[in-house]
Amino acid sequence: MLVRKPRFTRVREQGEATGRTPRRRWRIAAVVAVAMGLTATSVVLGAGGGTDTETRARPALAADVPVERLAAGTLTQSIESLQKHLRAQPEDATGWATLGAAYVEQARTSGDPTRYPQAEKAFARSLKLKSAADNDTALAGRAALAAARHDFGTALAEADRALRVNPYSERALSSRVDALVELGRYAEAREAVELADQRRPGIPVFTRFAYVLELTGDPKGAREVLLRAQNSAFGNADVAYVATALGQLAWSQGQYDRALGHYAAALRAEPKNLAALEGRGRTYAAQGKTGRALADLEEVVQRYPLPGQLAALGEQLEAGGDRDRAEENYELVSMWTKLARANGVATDLESALIEADHGDRAEALKSARAEWSRRESVHTADALAWALHANGKDEEALTYAKKATAKSPGYRNASFLFHRGMIERALGDDKAAHRDLTAALDLNPGFSPTGAREATTALAALSGARGES
Repeated sequence: MLVRKPRFTRVREQGEATGRTPRRRWRIAAVVAVAMGLTATSVVLGAGGGTDTETRARPALAADVPVERLAAGTLTQSIESLQKHLRAQPEDATGWATLGAAYVEQARTSGDPTRYPQAEKAFARSLKLKSAADNDTALAGRAALAAARHDFGTALAEADRALRVNPYSERALSSRVDALVELGRYAEAREAVELADQRRPGIPVFTRFAYVLELTGDPKGAREVLLRAQNSAFGNADVAYVATALGQLAWSQGQYDRALGHYAAALRAEPKNLAALEGRGRTYAAQGKTGRALADLEEVVQRYPLPGQLAALGEQLEAGGDRDRAEENYELVSMWTKLARANGVATDLESALIEADHGDRAEALKSARAEWSRRESVHTADALAWALHANGKDEEALTYAKKATAKSPGYRNASFLFHRGMIERALGDDKAAHRDLTAALDLNPGFSPTGAREATTALAALSGARGES
């Protein structure tokens, strides 16, 4: 039986030999400082963060503005305007709810989870000033906050409460779809997004509709919805938001030239858009353009070092042979995770996958089991399968790898196929392993710099064994 080992040995005790150079220790400390956002002692009306000198000041956000589509500079300035307004008008319940929603989005885009407690306080202040029976803005904001913290059961409950007050709340309708998707309730998510489309058609709903279609095995339909959304996007933020979603969809299908075209459109609209920059970096990596990939991914991590981005950069460095710098990025994931957990964010899904690949296998399995107990989605099934495999529990792993497919028939994900193929290989089912590893590389041959390399190596070994038999 093949037991998959993590690529690097994680340092578990302070004082254990690490081999870290002074430069490496300095870089880890510096990036963690960025990840923390230096706001751990901020109060609800604290500083909004850095400013974007290329973006002119905007008025305070409207109550139901789709803050997830604001540029970082615009969001920061809108928060500052709200803070100023609330110092002058502290009894404005809607203002407090809107500030809370803006904090949630700022935490999501900046990687600063200390904003979540600030958002929670802002929503509580709003609900104290205006009761829940007539305050859908605060309830919808709390739904978005719960979803951002990966507490999807609470997100669903809060969205439903908000919709009982205001059935047309765009934020509540969107959060309800997000919660159902992440809970693995895909049929209900499809119904929810269709209802949202009837009540509040627009870019936030269109992009969610596309994702539901992708998850249920219709990438062509997802692209059609996104192209319609693109036609209705007028502001730079909307154009970048939709173009990035189109790029991500194209990348997942191995359509790299198309993906780069969409990312170029996003970056023309918003040159500093991090999601588009990250997507372009991943696409360059898939094409073997290592220098360009590293430049993009390093810029993303320098600005906002979040777990997925740190791992992506780490894998690109690892694939290029720079193991020391790769390990730095994997260690930073663990540090960020601790900070996020301290601020109420459930990080078990991300932790399970990254630890299974690059760190503590036992911790990976613990995290994956915890996440599966909370939500049974295709992604949690895959993460649990991979963590079980990393711990040598391949028969149980295959059960969950199959669940990752069975829960949403028709959905194809190259990482899922890779994981299942490696599990099948470990169990000695060479025919199935060859089928699924081939399918992973056919779908998206650059799905991961390190994973794709492992899949290729495993396929070569399987083909050699078949040739000898």
